[in-house]
Amino acid sequence: MNRTTRTRATVITATATATATATVTAGVGVAGAKDEPQPRATKAQIASLFDRWNAALRTGDAEKVADLYAKDAVLLPTVSNRIRTDHAGIVDYFEHFLQNKPVGKKIETIVNVLNRNSALDTDLYQFTLTDPKTGAKKVVKARYTYEYEKRDGAWLIVNHHSSLLPEG
Repeated sequence: MNRTTRTRATVITATATATATATVTAGVGVAGAKDEPQPRATKAQIASLFDRWNAALRTGDAEKVADLYAKDAVLLPTVSNRIRTDHAGIVDYFEHFLQNKPVGKKIETIVNVLNRNSALDTDLYQFTLTDPKTGAKKVVKARYTYEYEKRDGAWLIVNHHSSLLPEG
């Protein structure tokens, strides 16, 4: 083998090795990225889901509010004795509730991030409600629990319990 042939052979070998190494490394990098667990949500991120829900209330659109709930969600609402367990029932509740132009405000909050796909937000909130007939406003305080699950990349409400605070 003469010098020119050896140089070409070295270049071809080096190029083949670099290409093979790059292919293996890229393959490992892609597989590694897929296999890495998603980070847990922060307590602040979960607490902010209330703001998203409250903003949906302000639209006055019951469908927009109900879209924040999973298809199999359970709603134990503040001002209704009927438990809502499907999208239509949740829409029905909010169609009536939204007539009072509710404006929610958290009084306190405790967030527990259970894992990367589920969390709880619970404590006290209040709503300023406006009577649609008289325009009179009243403040209603209640306890709440939101259970969230991350489904297909989106945080949805799977369980929402709200009840008036007992007297005393």
